Amino acid sequence: QVQLVESGGGLVQAGGSLRLSCVASGSIFAINAMRWFRQAPGKQREFLATISSGLSTNYADSVKGRFTISRDNAKNTVYLQMNSLKPEDTAVYYCNADILTLSGDNYFVHWGQGTQVTVSS
Repeated sequence: QVQLVESGGGLVQAGGSLRLSCVASGSIFAINAMRWFRQAPGKQREFLATISSGLSTNYADSVKGRFTISRDNAKNTVYLQMNSLKPEDTAVYYCNADILTLSGDNYFVHWGQGTQVTVSS
């Protein structure tokens, strides 16, 4: 009923930039917070950033000042602008969102399938 699809990942050299997108589609009535996470091989999934429907943002210390989260409510899309990338940023990047469906009576968290980001040294 609801899908989140990430895009924009790829291979980039250290110091470079990438912009990730995550589009939510399906039977959506409303979206509350949207978030980005990442998971590197052998590590736990790590929170990166969140943005509310009112555009308030919060960041993990590991990415503060380098990554910027934004969203377009009209397009049900959240973005992650990643600058000054480092090899340790290599991971699969996931978005999630608190979504109220047309047939639902509560918000539930939905996840995307992830997009690979690889930063070479």
